Formats: sequence, structure tokens, C-alpha cells
Amino acid sequence: MKKFKFTIRGQEYDVEIKDFEGSNAKIEVNGTSYDVDVHVAEKSSKTPRLVRKPVVNKPGEGSIKKSGVGASTVKAPLPGSIIKINIAVGDSVNPGDTLLVMEAMKMENNVLAEKGGTVKAIKVAVGDSVLQEDVLIEIA
Repeated sequence: MKKFKFTIRGQEYDVEIKDFEGSNAKIEVNGTSYDVDVHVAEKSSKTPRLVRKPVVNKPGEGSIKKSGVGASTVKAPLPGSIIKINIAVGDSVNPGDTLLVMEAMKMENNVLAEKGGTVKAIKVAVGDSVLQEDVLIEIA
């Protein structure tokens, strides 16, 4: 397998590792075979280990809180830029109406109303860059 040359107190030893299995090794030192146990110190890692604490939910935690009845937000489907806004605060919209046009991935995308209602707030302006899931419009 591997050959080594050791010098201990001025005397040379030719060591050949014949077989290595687990912590046992078969070696040959200057022509004489030996079975030896190898003691390997564990290396400590400099990389910290991630220890996760168990998640314990208190009563009522983890439940989805709904905003006011019928209130909804329109979020950006993709990252992009706002090109055109077709509505104003106070306008009433129906499901399927085009609220605004945004450019994403070099394409113009119409952002449609999922629910009907009155426009409560417009959170963006023409020319704004938005990320995916940014709130664009609030409808009550």
C-alpha cells in the first residue's frame, strides 16, 4: 500500500503498510510483519455546527391572521419596472381589470385585479423597480 522510512534514535526503519481496516493495520517493519491498532485523534472542525432548537408553538401562534374583511393586496408577480398605472386611489375595480403594466424579463405584463373593490392605496409610481412579492396596490 504505502512505504515509509523512519529514523528513530539514529536507527532506520523501512515500514510498509500492507492493509488498513478500521483501526487495525497490517504493517511490515524491516521485513517483519505486525498487526497493530492505530489510535487516531479526532480532528476538531473549525466550522461551527448548526444546532436547531425544537419549535414549540404557543396556542394561537402559527395561525394565519387575515386582514380586514374583503381587503386584499396586489403583489408583483416578477421583479421588474412599472410602466403604466391604469387606476387611481378611490377608483372601483372589478375582478380581471388591468390595474397596471409592468416590464419584467423584457416583456410587458398586465397586472390584473383578483378581487373587486375600491382602490385604497397605490404603493408604486411609474418608473419604480419592484421585486417579486412587493405590494403594489391595496384594495378594500
